[in-house]
Amino acid sequence: MTIRHAKRLLTVASFLAAAALALAPGASAVAQVTLTHVHGLAYSADGKSLYVPSHHGMAIYSAGKWSKAPGPQHDYMGFAASKNHFFSSGHPAPGSGLVNPFGLIRSNDGGKTWAKLGLEGESDFHLMATGYGTDAIYVYNPEPNSKMQLPGIYSTVNQGFTWRRARASGLNDKPIGLAVHPHDPKSVAVGTKNGLHISLDSGESFRAVASDQVLAACFDLDGKHLWYSSYAGGPALTRLNWQTGEKQTVALPPLTRDAVAHIAQNPTNTKEYAIATFERSVYLSRDGGKTWAQIADRGRAL
Repeated sequence: MTIRHAKRLLTVASFLAAAALALAPGASAVAQVTLTHVHGLAYSADGKSLYVPSHHGMAIYSAGKWSKAPGPQHDYMGFAASKNHFFSSGHPAPGSGLVNPFGLIRSNDGGKTWAKLGLEGESDFHLMATGYGTDAIYVYNPEPNSKMQLPGIYSTVNQGFTWRRARASGLNDKPIGLAVHPHDPKSVAVGTKNGLHISLDSGESFRAVASDQVLAACFDLDGKHLWYSSYAGGPALTRLNWQTGEKQTVALPPLTRDAVAHIAQNPTNTKEYAIATFERSVYLSRDGGKTWAQIADRGRAL
């Protein structure tokens, strides 16, 4: 399954899920939370809530229940979280009167309100990642804008005031997955169709550490390990000690024509992880990935 195929399946599944929900008799309030797309995954700083940005605002899973997040029902693209902030790009909700696309925006209150950080009306970053403890932001920019003269990987350490383009030596393919080290703003991981690549110099140069098609990546919050999802005849999830090269295969729940699109770790219970798939299913593990409990099935809240 290619990433293009996965996105096509996602679009079809979105309409089917919405239609099924509308026709379901006696649907409960919980079932009204529908993940029409999944554009990221992040825990709140206190670890009590899992945020799932989607095509129509954000959903929250907390204390075993789903709810819609307060705040505008925007189409949040490239969503990423640090310890103190949410960052996103994307498109405003209809009728909001905001300029489309967002460029870069930031929330300090769990998505209730958002501040503009630049490139409004110019760019929609579908691929973005942040350093959990540093607020360093990396994006893949597909076309020029007023602060980025060329396509490529860019980073900012001052929340969008200035941007730096990475030379990206050793990276010969378009980025698919992106992750930033939680404590070192110069360390970044990029997944492509030909593997996983690590840079320790702000993206100036990369070395390959895995060879399969990599779809998503996420650093552990201690910075020692890197989780990445891949697809080579079937979906896979791997935990890599990126310094020693030691790899551990993580058992996945049964996934049919699907793969892991997003990965997140709970900051207060570091054995808890969440994954979301291209088909909009969401799973939780509270034992470091040994077992998984499903909390959303192809967009339908459970």
